[in-house]
Amino acid sequence: MTRTLALVLLASLTGACTIPTYEADPVSVYQWERRQETIVRRQAERERLCRITKEDDPRKEELCRGVSGASQS
Repeated sequence: MTRTLALVLLASLTGACTIPTYEADPVSVYQWERRQETIVRRQAERERLCRITKEDDPRKEELCRGVSGASQS
């Protein structure tokens, strides 16, 4: 019983990790604009967080990864 439960749990966890997320491509001009604006807002927020995070913060490297102009040590 315990072994079966463990296998079911393991299978459900493994399956959940491998399911790709699907986001349909925008079909209208409005949807494309919203998508682009969202991308720009997210990037601006990442840049802001990178800029305001102190150098000794352990999250600094993660927050600044991929941010242009960020000094990586």
